[in-house]
Amino acid sequence: MNKRILIPTDFSKNALNAIRYTIDLYAKLNCDFYFLNVFSFEKYTTNSLNIPEEGSAEYLLAKQESEKKLDKLINTLSLHEENFKHNYFTESTANFLSEAIKQNIKEKDIDLVAMGTKGATGSKGVLFGSNTVMAMEKIRECPVLAIPEHVSFRSLKEIVFPTDFKDVYKRSEFKYLIELANMHNAEIAVLHLENNKELTETQLSNKQLLSSILSETKHQFHTLKEKNLGKGIQLFVESRESDMVSFINRKHFFFGSVFSKPLIKEIGYDSDVPILALH
Repeated sequence: MNKRILIPTDFSKNALNAIRYTIDLYAKLNCDFYFLNVFSFEKYTTNSLNIPEEGSAEYLLAKQESEKKLDKLINTLSLHEENFKHNYFTESTANFLSEAIKQNIKEKDIDLVAMGTKGATGSKGVLFGSNTVMAMEKIRECPVLAIPEHVSFRSLKEIVFPTDFKDVYKRSEFKYLIELANMHNAEIAVLHLENNKELTETQLSNKQLLSSILSETKHQFHTLKEKNLGKGIQLFVESRESDMVSFINRKHFFFGSVFSKPLIKEIGYDSDVPILALH
């Protein structure tokens, strides 16, 4: 069965870059790509509080423009090297972005959501656009891949997996990470940021479990003495020129730290690597 990948687009360069990156990332697999545009009505109605009803003139105009731009996107992608393993589908909807994504995941049995990331203002000091952070926080039905605006695809050699070994891992959570690593013959660098404390028995047991889950994939364990999680990840990725960072989206571990506003500044301004949030 084909892998099903959903990519929301607002027709920006940033969104197009994310589409191209994901197409190249999955070049070897049979994939169905669904390009989703959530359209708005600002151009067509003077009353911003009232959303036009489905079937009204304003609604149809906005939908037609969205569909026209999606057709143009497909034409643009036809200039990309043709891959007979890939099929493209489009959808226009007037929903809230998070709801539209969730609805599509459910209806189309989506395996992965990929999104372009751009600072909310495009300014330095902001790692992700608010839409992408929202998607990574709210979407727990499937993995979310966030692709920074300036990243061009290169075959993956190393994927960094930061962890504190405090949680029990499930094999199912690693399915997509292992698939990507094996597909590109990449190594998974398991990164533990230590604060001079020895691992507890629970942590050692979880580390062993993780080693067994990754046993058929190239992987290595690394330790870095750095109190600040965001800074530690950034230093590690930069020093090794890693190609991607991946983590399991558990509420307490990452969103309380790496992706919350204060730490966004610490993890690194314009991130140069895609981030894969697993579930």
